[in-house]
Parts: sequence; structure tokens; C-alpha cells
Amino acid sequence: MTPIRVMVIDDSAVVRQVLTGLLAQAPGIEVMAAVADPLLAIERLKLDWPDVIVLDVEMPRMDGITFLRMVMQQRPTPVVICSTLTDKGAKTTLEAMAAGAVAIVTKPKVGLKQFLSEAADELLTTVRAAAKANVRRLAAGRPQPVVPVAKHTADVILPPTTRAMTQTTERVVALGTSTGGTQALEEVLTTLPRVCPGIVIVQHMPEKFTAAFAARLDSLCQISVKEAENNDRVVPGRALIAPGGRHMLLKRSGAQYFVEVIDGPLVNRHRPSVDVLFRSVAKSAGANALGVIMTGMGDDGAAGLLEMRNVGARTAAQDEDSCVVFGMPKEAIKRNAAEKVLPLAGIGPEIQRQLGM
Repeated sequence: MTPIRVMVIDDSAVVRQVLTGLLAQAPGIEVMAAVADPLLAIERLKLDWPDVIVLDVEMPRMDGITFLRMVMQQRPTPVVICSTLTDKGAKTTLEAMAAGAVAIVTKPKVGLKQFLSEAADELLTTVRAAAKANVRRLAAGRPQPVVPVAKHTADVILPPTTRAMTQTTERVVALGTSTGGTQALEEVLTTLPRVCPGIVIVQHMPEKFTAAFAARLDSLCQISVKEAENNDRVVPGRALIAPGGRHMLLKRSGAQYFVEVIDGPLVNRHRPSVDVLFRSVAKSAGANALGVIMTGMGDDGAAGLLEMRNVGARTAAQDEDSCVVFGMPKEAIKRNAAEKVLPLAGIGPEIQRQLGM
């Protein structure tokens, strides 16, 4: 098997040393270069091109964002951002991801060497997944999260769905996505008219990113988009995005829907988890819902989408050609959880069609 060839770009000698050691020891991965800044990387790229680039954001001589844009214009390549995130830096890193990076690995300001060693499995999983990304979709990529280590099912948050809710006039759309999803969500949500059913979304993202991402979408869409807060109402014309680092559940009181935002264990290696959201939608909305699983690595959301279908909800999955990573939709299709398989451009119209808009 041909190894995944990786270039590391980071001005920290410690980071370069540790990352090179971790990657070089992993089966099927080869570090082709480790350089201190983008200008050195540009010279190295004239000789050879990697399968994956691991990139810092704040570096001397040229910042990572500028370099990333150059790469995406010249030759779209899977890029993993490995950056220290602060309240100020989160916006900068989000901008870098909007330029086309496929995943985020956050690194602390202190205890860096120990952190990178302890996060070895996470780093290797991310690099391997990035290498499989659909590079045709990367040129217009957006911020993506990293996949954590532990794995639970949605049972640790709420019990399995046993029945559907009775029919009401209120409809709910539930969207779940991961790698490639921020771009996909932008394409879908910007097509929706101001009057549309309430939408609940899980996009795998770290803490501090979802608020900025929601604010960006809110500025682009006719509908209102916000990072969800506990007890927020799910109302027509509004999309609620689960905050990074917390699960989001749909609840129902009479004819009204609202969300509950809670802590809890990682589910399918994620918090927020698509399975948790989809199961809660199956339980609280039943046949009154439409669930769509979109681009992303892993299998989070497949089981929950099947639960939604089993209680009468309409369900769909994004097709392979329009995904950055086909993992989550592929697993849902494999389990017969999706009634329809749609290109990204067909998801917005499907939302309007299925919900009588």
C-alpha cells in the first residue's frame, strides 16, 4: 500500500519534532518534510507534493491563511490545521478553515509536547481521514473538526426511541454533518426562504467555533441562524446549531419544540453527536420531521437516522460525489436509514418539497 505522504509546517521546533516522530512511527504514513514556515514549504513543494499538509496558522514571514489560499488555488490538497486556539485566535483559525482546510486539531499553549503525545491516536485518525477527502470539494472548503478517541452510543444520553409523536402542524428539519459540512450547510441554508420550518443542526466542531460559524451563516442566509442555547425555541425561519463541546436534544412541550443543551459523554467519539440529536428528534417529533445526514467521516448519525425513519420521519443522505468525506452518509445508506440519496444541490429543494413549502 502506498504510504500517506505528509508535510508538517510549524514554526515551533518542538511541534515539528513531536509531530514528525508520531507520524513517522505510524504504519502507512511517511513524513516527506517538516519546515518552519510557508516560504520554506513553497520551495519544498517545487520538488514534490504531499498527500496531506499539517499546518499552523500564526507563523513568521507568511501566515498560514495566506499559504492555505495559495495551495487551494494551485493544487487543492487536504490540510489539517494544528493551531493554538484562544478567544481571539478562534476567528483567525475559522478563517483559515474557510479557505479550505479539512480538519482541526487544537493544541494548548502549555504542556504542548505531552498533549501531542497523548493525542497521537486523534492526530493519526485525522491525517488518515484527511488523506481520503474529496479534493474536488476542497477548493471551497470550510472549517472541520477533529474526531476524538472514546466511543459511546446515544444510549448514554437518552434511551432508545419506542414510538413516534402524534401528527402536528409544526415541522422540524434535523441536519447532521462533519467533515466538509460547514461548506455544505452554507450551500443548503442559503437556498432556504425566510419562511421555512425550524431547523436543528449538529456540525462536529470544537468549542469556540460554533458561535462564529453561526454568526457567519446568519449574515448570509434569509433565515436566522444562531448557536443554540438551552431552552431556545425551534421556530419557523430559524436554524439552531449545537454548540461545540455540548450535546443538543430536541424537546416538545405541547405543540411547541425547543432544544435542551447538555453536557455528557462523547457519543460516537463526538460531542455534540448527530445520533443524540436524531434520536431526540425521533422521540419528540416522529413523523413530523425530516432528517438529513451529510458529508463527514465516521458513522455518527447513521443509527439515529434509522430511528427517525422507523418512526415515520422522512430521511435523506448526501450522495458520494458531492461529499468531502462520504463516511457518515455511506453508513446511513448501508443501514437503509435514508429514503433518498441526494446531491448537495438537491437537499435545499428536498427540505422545501417534503415539508410542503
